[in-house]
Amino acid sequence: MALNMSHAPEKDADNVIYGKNGSDEESQTRRGSRIADVEIDRATIGKQLALEAESAIKYRTCSWQKTAALLFSEYICLAIMSFPWAYSVLGLVPGLILTVFIALVVLYTSLTIWKFCLRHPEIRDVCDIGQYLFWDSKLAWWATAVMFLLNNTFIQGLHCLVGAKYLNTMTGHATCTITFSVVVAIISFFFSLPRTFSGLSHMATASAFFTFLSVLLATIFAGIEDHPARYSEELGNPLVTAFPVAGTTFVNGMSAFLNISYTFIGQITLPSFIAEMKDPQEFWKSVTAVTIAEVLVFSIVGAVIYAYTGNQYMTSPAFGSLGDETYKKVAFSFMIPTLIFLGVLYASVSARFVFLRFFDGTRHKSQHTIVGWASWAGILAILWILAFIIAEVVPFFSDLESIMSSLFDSFFGFIFWGVAYIRMRAADHGPNFYKVRGLRGWIGFIVNLFLIGVGLYFLGAGTYASVESVILSYHEGGFGGPFSCADNGL
Repeated sequence: MALNMSHAPEKDADNVIYGKNGSDEESQTRRGSRIADVEIDRATIGKQLALEAESAIKYRTCSWQKTAALLFSEYICLAIMSFPWAYSVLGLVPGLILTVFIALVVLYTSLTIWKFCLRHPEIRDVCDIGQYLFWDSKLAWWATAVMFLLNNTFIQGLHCLVGAKYLNTMTGHATCTITFSVVVAIISFFFSLPRTFSGLSHMATASAFFTFLSVLLATIFAGIEDHPARYSEELGNPLVTAFPVAGTTFVNGMSAFLNISYTFIGQITLPSFIAEMKDPQEFWKSVTAVTIAEVLVFSIVGAVIYAYTGNQYMTSPAFGSLGDETYKKVAFSFMIPTLIFLGVLYASVSARFVFLRFFDGTRHKSQHTIVGWASWAGILAILWILAFIIAEVVPFFSDLESIMSSLFDSFFGFIFWGVAYIRMRAADHGPNFYKVRGLRGWIGFIVNLFLIGVGLYFLGAGTYASVESVILSYHEGGFGGPFSCADNGL
């Protein structure tokens, strides 16, 4: 794949992406050149659609509404219920500030991804971007591929873990927790079998809707019940603080920050979604709508549940903080579609990544063949087996989120997109673009260097804090060891 940074989005998006550079002749020449490049990009998408015209399985089928549904299902998810715990550690004021800050950073970097994919409509996933960003290096492609697959499989593992929590909670630990994890993995495997994102979009809509109902009910129940779970006169009424309480450790604070970040950071799937849109120019509508919904839902749910639960009685996920067993089971049960679907979505992204590379250029990619379907099912089976193993090795909800955030979100949430911005601007204006573009160039350069720095901090300090937290959870949680049959119900 040849490295080519010269393409740009269409004329209508020109001011959004590049800003106006005056009306001088040089500026007009550059803008005209970019408009000509857009025709090439539109032609590329047209050729891709034409090649699929006679195929039984078509990939570029998503409208911006269907893409928004997929994004809603990815972000409006179980991880919302870690926000009350994060606020209890960080304090309400820093928690809300970080929520808004991370949301804006993710929106900004998501638009950077969109702009990059508009220049390169042949990109299929984040691994292609990794190769483009780091000078067409195959080593960068393989390194990105490993992180990409691990990230997605860890998320599948998280849903095996929480699915087992749900079954233990509902049945009163009727059988070994390992059995429940296996059951969730098998059910998820069968729901993963559709081969296109368009085929999953209806499931995505249902998942996001029921998740919203689940967190809404949990928030209402937290407000109307007499006391949270494990309430005692000795511990007193719920304690709510504006800032971290004295004695909050670096490990706890970092884990809370990583939990907030994990819920927002999902840019790893965006290139895959954009690659299946009929009109990628409309992606900004999908990501903007989702970001607005995220800030409102995450902040309200986190703050209200924390206010009625307090520092002393908080659990993660926050369903465990509901004192009334009926309330807890009803609210948690509405989360079932998401417990299954979100793991399914990431399994589908991973399986598609592997499958399309094995069968690119063959009839098995676009036709219903025995080899094609058997291979697709085999890839999914391997992914769900690995996910089950991860769920058993790290059986702690908030710790597993923190590990994923530090190891993978450092790259896919920050570092990659800071580099992408710098590469695009350098392609437009030369390596000294920050000088050529004046104040705008300097601001953009500094902001994106800051994003790269944040990503490196996530990778270093975040990974240290996450590993320490897992060690502490094993020592203090009383859960036993990996592959334990012990009850992990809420």
